[in-house]
Amino acid sequence: MYLKKINLKNKNALVTGAGKGLGKACSIALAEAGATIIALSRTQSDLDKLEKIIKKLKGKIIKVNCDVMDYDDLRHKLDKLKYIDILVNNAGTNIPEPFEQIKQSSMNYLVDLNLKAAFNVAQLVVKKMLKNKKRGGSIINMSSQLGHVGMAGRNIYNMTKFGIEGLTKGMGVELATRNIRVNTVAPTFVETPMVKKFFKNKKFKKLALGNIPMGKAATEADVATTVAFLASDAAAMITGTSILIDGGWTAK
Repeated sequence: MYLKKINLKNKNALVTGAGKGLGKACSIALAEAGATIIALSRTQSDLDKLEKIIKKLKGKIIKVNCDVMDYDDLRHKLDKLKYIDILVNNAGTNIPEPFEQIKQSSMNYLVDLNLKAAFNVAQLVVKKMLKNKKRGGSIINMSSQLGHVGMAGRNIYNMTKFGIEGLTKGMGVELATRNIRVNTVAPTFVETPMVKKFFKNKKFKKLALGNIPMGKAATEADVATTVAFLASDAAAMITGTSILIDGGWTAK
């Protein structure tokens, strides 16, 4: 009876950065739960590969080839969509550098992608959700455990993810009476292509996993299933908060 609420049939879910890693995993999980996936990525070939996977699941997908940092193109393409019920605001990256060696180009890129673009996507989607108040909506901003604790060499990433956590709280409070829920998921290191590159440094991998009480990295499924829960009516009373998927890192 209760688990029937994790059903996204007749829902449209926009996932940014949908072509790879967590975005791809979230797209698949939401499709498995019944949602129509609006997959947004700047790489057409990634969207084509995702389409094949979704179709094998008998799911529906709308492909949107767009760079979230191109605001005019983003707005134009989102305007074409009839409605959006779920947003997984996932597009983002990391450029690890020691604090004193951080390049202006690195800082600007991370702030533009992880923070400004995430804000722009959320604002455009909220405007669309508010036109369909009865449908409401659920927004899941992709954060990180590094939106809760610091880590050497990740200063700008820390800054952007703490910003996402603050934005989520503000949006959660402001939009609660307007039938829109806003939360974050905050994973530890996840077995994605980006993290696998970091883990080629065995010293860093040992350091990272040594900080996780459970002693292992998270999987894409750990994150994607949590996103599907937050997107569903099973999470109807959850807003303005963060679900940490960190194996106990921040509990220490």
